[in-house]
Amino acid sequence: MRVAIAGGHGKIARILEQLLVDADHEAIGMIRNPEHASDLLAIGAIPVIIDLESTEPHSLARNLEGVDAVVFAAGAGPGSSAARKLTVDRDGAILLVDAAVEAGIRRIVVVSAISVDDFDPDSDEVFQVYLRAKSEADAAVRTRDIDWTIIRPGSLTDDQPTGAVTLGDRVERGPISRADVAALIFSVLVDGTAIRSQFEAVAGDERIRDALNALNY
Repeated sequence: MRVAIAGGHGKIARILEQLLVDADHEAIGMIRNPEHASDLLAIGAIPVIIDLESTEPHSLARNLEGVDAVVFAAGAGPGSSAARKLTVDRDGAILLVDAAVEAGIRRIVVVSAISVDDFDPDSDEVFQVYLRAKSEADAAVRTRDIDWTIIRPGSLTDDQPTGAVTLGDRVERGPISRADVAALIFSVLVDGTAIRSQFEAVAGDERIRDALNALNY
């Protein structure tokens, strides 16, 4: 499988890329900063320089030729402005899914965040705009006639993976390691599960594959 990952130098993305490479799949990391290319090459991933904020769907689609699945793991990041929450977290996800559709790619996985639909529509506070951006991106992805999966993890940690999670339409807020989020993405891609499914994810006591198989979708 050839998998292209937007936000390819992020922590979740690099763990996912390593999982894919170790399982003899091909990981393509889409990155904005050319200086990050060497980090991807070191783990066996293929860096592609693409700035989601300055490209168009047709141009991006050409870069996705021959890809089997795409993952949106990009984000404006801590300390970024409300405007960039919209241009990256929302518009970047929509751009990627539109480009994937144009390129004939049916499989897309989006990393969102827990409780994003609870945003305050009247607030200009950066975190509320972030929630709005993620919620609107997810809504746009759900309208596309493709095999989408939207993962909404709780607060992200750098803890070691446990391989055990709690998944559901709505779950109690809690932490989850980035490594376990990467493992979730890897599992839905490789096993072909959770297609046209959106779910929240936190650390738990159910093995990832069993939790995914138990989802109602």
